[in-house]
Amino acid sequence: MAARRHVIGSLIMVLAISAGLAGCRNQETGKVLLEPSPSLPRLPSAQPFVQATLLSTVQPALNLSGLPTLQLTLQPIVQPTPTLFIPGPLFDARVDLRAGPVEVLLELQIPKLKVNAPMLGVGLTLENEMDAPKGPVGDPVWHTAFWYRGSGLPGASGIATIAGHVDDLLGQPEIFSHLGDLRAGDVIVIHDRAALLDIRFSVNQVKVYSLQESNDPIVMAHIFGAGPVAGLSAQPSPDGLSHLTLITCAGNYANGEFDHHTVVYATRVY
Repeated sequence: MAARRHVIGSLIMVLAISAGLAGCRNQETGKVLLEPSPSLPRLPSAQPFVQATLLSTVQPALNLSGLPTLQLTLQPIVQPTPTLFIPGPLFDARVDLRAGPVEVLLELQIPKLKVNAPMLGVGLTLENEMDAPKGPVGDPVWHTAFWYRGSGLPGASGIATIAGHVDDLLGQPEIFSHLGDLRAGDVIVIHDRAALLDIRFSVNQVKVYSLQESNDPIVMAHIFGAGPVAGLSAQPSPDGLSHLTLITCAGNYANGEFDHHTVVYATRVY
């Protein structure tokens, strides 16, 4: 897109006034919370379960003929539920949301779209909007995914929100240019470069919202989670699962902004 274009995607709830996602324009990021994010949610520890596999122990017994036989006593094996990997702290929690982008040791991988992008943890701009860093032509930041630090920790119970550019200053397609091509069941991977482990998500749904629809508090809660929309920190999901939201701009470009957003909803599988 032109120099004025870039992705947006976040939210704001100031007192009783909500403002939704703005179009991809000069600032090109939706507004978010004014408050710094508290500590990120953690995944509750798993409980043990009873596995169907059975062990047998051999005990002697006597039959009517007086000859010894073998009697089997079945005993259940109790094993703990495997604990899913969750990245460690990705940044210093004391860093304010207005402090600018911070490096996080994560990569976003979308095999179907041939996307393999480094990630930055972004906060708020001076205009209280989710940051979507830009740079000159050829700057690597155009090929970078932006995880909003006020959303959930990728892989933990909650909603992690990630934005990306749809095109660059010259209008060349960027990492989220084909985000709308994803379909239910497609795989999204968050790779932890520190632990060398993957967190895999499966796409549930791909939605395209108009700007008006993007302003709906219900839609905003789906994208960012009920906690941020209510002016709180990221909260664990009611279903206890880890959810991922990818967002970029879409539709027609007019009057300095795109008129739609593409949003991909995904859930962690392992």
